[in-house]
Amino acid sequence: MEFGDTGFSVLAACLTYLTLMVLIGALSARFSSGGILEFFLGGRRLSGFVVALSAVVSGRSAWLLLGFTGVAFTRGISAVWAVVGYIVAELFMFLFMAPALRSRTEELDAMTIPDFLEGRFGNRGQMLRILSVAVILVFMTAYVGGQFKAGGKAFDAAFGIDAGSGVLVTAAIVLVYTMLGGFLAVSITDLVQACLMIIALVAVPILAVADCGGVGPMLEKLGGLDSCLLDPLALGAGGLIAFLGIGLGSPGNPHILVRYMSVSDPRQLRLSAVVGTIWNTVMAWGALFIGLAGRALLETKEALPDGDVETVYLCLASRYLSPFLYGLVLSSVLAAIMSTADSQLLVAASAVVRDIGQKILGRSPPGGQGRDVLLSRAVVALLVVVAVVLGILAEDLVFWLVLFAWGGVGAAFGPTIILALCWKGMTRWGAAAGLITGASVLIVWKLSGLSESVVYELVPAFFLSALAIWAVSLFTRSGGRPDGRSDGRPGGLVD
Repeated sequence: MEFGDTGFSVLAACLTYLTLMVLIGALSARFSSGGILEFFLGGRRLSGFVVALSAVVSGRSAWLLLGFTGVAFTRGISAVWAVVGYIVAELFMFLFMAPALRSRTEELDAMTIPDFLEGRFGNRGQMLRILSVAVILVFMTAYVGGQFKAGGKAFDAAFGIDAGSGVLVTAAIVLVYTMLGGFLAVSITDLVQACLMIIALVAVPILAVADCGGVGPMLEKLGGLDSCLLDPLALGAGGLIAFLGIGLGSPGNPHILVRYMSVSDPRQLRLSAVVGTIWNTVMAWGALFIGLAGRALLETKEALPDGDVETVYLCLASRYLSPFLYGLVLSSVLAAIMSTADSQLLVAASAVVRDIGQKILGRSPPGGQGRDVLLSRAVVALLVVVAVVLGILAEDLVFWLVLFAWGGVGAAFGPTIILALCWKGMTRWGAAAGLITGASVLIVWKLSGLSESVVYELVPAFFLSALAIWAVSLFTRSGGRPDGRSDGRPGGLVD
């Protein structure tokens, strides 16, 4: 982009947004410095409305605005199944999983998912905590790296700067407000980012579809390009299962689950279910129509910068909007990236400070809660450095890179958390089997190439994890208490 008045208008819009994010972090710093409960969980004081939007946007990331719009450009209407799965899954989570998880984590004084699992099954040997932390650090750091890579791509498309520099800029902004404000800052910025994302995902597709002459002419043009673009079942059975299976990741992603743990009153989660589902649906349909309209207007990927289909959203926005408004759309991409990256950084940092430092090693820095928060901020900074390296080195498209990390935590934690909340017969050895099976099957399936030839790796990993939990729990129950515990405390979470 040539930097005349147009370039400066775009830059001004982006700087306005980024300054607001940092300001929120600075204003939240005092509250978040009160202790690690405040820093990592907002003191369990968030409203149902904030929790709804925070949970939704932290789960969507650049995958929706860049990755999914690119898939819709390539595949047409059949791409819709990639959003149907997670919308349905997260409605279920708001209504059923979230209230139980919120209540039980408070009873167990659990601030993290490893905290919850150790409290639920007992902490002999810290086995579950160690396994949980390993899964979180591996996949969450890769997930953040994917977000930073998307940031680099957005800056490259908007300003023509190299993607590596864009990764660094994205990481620097996320680092500042996450370090300063912790969970409260992340949740408030999520609220702002959710509003920005939904406005952009309504405005841009409306303008693009209107340029096509309306929905009818747009569909007619798509049919003329390739009839498969109008076939909702063009994916085939394997592709359909894979796209629906994306929703299986939602119940196991800690950066979504901790939102439920932070609500002030579990009864507010019904409001969260309504607000969150509406927001999810509107954003999903907006992203779908961006991809469809982009294909109808541009016809081939060669019309996009470097032939990259994941830039279609930014290309359409630059075509229809004024420079300042285009800058705000670019900010919506940054919002999607940051709303996920900051949440995942806090989850990974809590695994280091709370689960490794306080629980596994039994150490807390001299100076009490204040030093714990200081250490937490230092860990966030270290994790950002690692994620930046991954973001710069990563070669996969954002869509697939994020799906791999999403699937890793989803397969390991999803069946484990669901069954821990609803099955009294589950044992700690069953939980360990679920964590190991989910993560290892996902990695092996991906590396073996079966993801491309058979089905998305999360689908088999999720169900094999659940099967392992069931089988190992039944086997280990025979040698001890019916609930699989020997410490004398209640084992089941469902009365």
